[in-house]
Amino acid sequence: MTAQNAGLPAQPSDLIDVDDVIGKYYDLIPDSHVPDQMVAFGTSGHRGSSLLTSFNEAHIVSITAAIVEQRAKAGINGPLYIGRDTHALSLPAWKTAIEVLIAAGVTVRIDSRDDYTPTPTVSQAILTHNRAADGTQRFTGEGLADGIVVTPSHNPPTDGGFKYDPPTGGPAPAETTNAIAQRANQLLPAWTSVKRIPFEQAIKSDLVERFDFRKHYVDDLVNVIDFDAIKKAGVRLGIDPLGGASVNYWPLIAETYGINLEVVNPTVDPRWPFMTIDHDGKIRMDPSSPYAMKGLVDRLNGGAWDKYDLVGGADPDADRHGIVCPDWGVMNPNHYIAVCVEYLFSGNRPGWPKGAGVGKTLVSSSLIDRVAASINAKLVEVPVGFKWFVDPLFKGEVAFGGEESSGMSFLRKDGRVWTTDKDGLIPDLLAAEITAKTGKNPAELHKDQVARFGESWYKRIDTPTTLEMKARLSSVKPEMVLATKLAGEDITAKMTKAPGNGAAIGGIKVTTKDSWFAARPSGTENIYKVYAESFTSEEALDTVLTDAEDVVHIATSSSMTQAL
Repeated sequence: MTAQNAGLPAQPSDLIDVDDVIGKYYDLIPDSHVPDQMVAFGTSGHRGSSLLTSFNEAHIVSITAAIVEQRAKAGINGPLYIGRDTHALSLPAWKTAIEVLIAAGVTVRIDSRDDYTPTPTVSQAILTHNRAADGTQRFTGEGLADGIVVTPSHNPPTDGGFKYDPPTGGPAPAETTNAIAQRANQLLPAWTSVKRIPFEQAIKSDLVERFDFRKHYVDDLVNVIDFDAIKKAGVRLGIDPLGGASVNYWPLIAETYGINLEVVNPTVDPRWPFMTIDHDGKIRMDPSSPYAMKGLVDRLNGGAWDKYDLVGGADPDADRHGIVCPDWGVMNPNHYIAVCVEYLFSGNRPGWPKGAGVGKTLVSSSLIDRVAASINAKLVEVPVGFKWFVDPLFKGEVAFGGEESSGMSFLRKDGRVWTTDKDGLIPDLLAAEITAKTGKNPAELHKDQVARFGESWYKRIDTPTTLEMKARLSSVKPEMVLATKLAGEDITAKMTKAPGNGAAIGGIKVTTKDSWFAARPSGTENIYKVYAESFTSEEALDTVLTDAEDVVHIATSSSMTQAL
């Protein structure tokens, strides 16, 4: 249910007490016997709140020590690139990690300007470091680099996040994160025994090396985006970093490539008082949410569109994007992905590997499927989590990977890997390139696609649940789905494995000719998520969601579990 204050400006009562959030990071000690206070890696690392004793100094000490052991077992002895975003807990956690890393003898590369560091810049730095002389990527041998990004992504100001990137530069696979989490939880009860060096001493160590993440990333962007086309067409691009880590990157991009780009709001404040409230009544910096972006859209509609042809957004660690167009507002990420796919795979990247496919998560819109089929592009459908695109991007099996939660990355113009983590900057820049080359903004191109492929209605519902229910849903089997119809249509498939790679969904997806739903438990919260889409009508979508709840309830009932 949408909160009553969704889309309204944040009030003083909505804002965090920064000192309290940081103070409890140090003061509260987790109980390793309480599940909610243990280390748990979701699709993008460990997340929690210091106020709830789920993201505290003890967690970061233990996780970092576990990472040190993990990289040693894997034979990784090169530098570790570490970045952080603008959340209040990110700097304290970043400092804690450095204390442990330096004490363990790990060479650490930090931003040379002591600035914020977007997630994709860490991925790009790791991949560049690990590239062989012939341009291929190295995964074995001496001097391999890996990384850590301290960020809870788009989540509320109370939250902290901590994710590990192996030498592949993207989210670590489950076997790695499971091993790190398991070892961290073993260390958690005795976390004070982990060797550390006080930050003031550690930061002066010869093991700390300065690296210019910003210049390294911006100078390389020319190999991904057609800036000449943007400049020639004179596209006027506005960018709202949403108070995030990319805030100082955009001016350098404008200066380096001579494009008409302006930062709409350069303010950084860990309370995020300038945001409008998201759908659930919380401040959340999601550039794809019409509620979180309503303040920006209202300002644009109030006269600011005179300055821009389109506006892009990025979340605090810049791994998510948002596209805002005149007379439209915030684009649904699914719709923008479909526009990007048609543009990129229709001759605008001639250097890409022949036969490389379109990667999408299985909860992304079927509009993408229809667009891909129309241009004879292979579709590779994977489970939720950007980690599933890492190997396919390296192998050239996919040239593009996108997910419904506004995350994407794609190959360089020459077909080599750009990032293997989500990059929120290049989709915003690509929107300007698309506008320059086609003469239409992405929303206008989406309208053209709807005329050709049909209109769809899409929704995601999050439902509070228990750990027991989450476990049942993650292990559901196709035969547990007893229904034969969904919203009146015959069910055509019941999937617990992704068709693109055969990996377990961790839930269930049910499809018909014109509708589908997928249900899966959250990896970080006690909720389960139901995604649904219908190409019939909004009313049909509501019926799909109702039917989906019935299917999930029956399939996860204790009697069904015992019977099968």
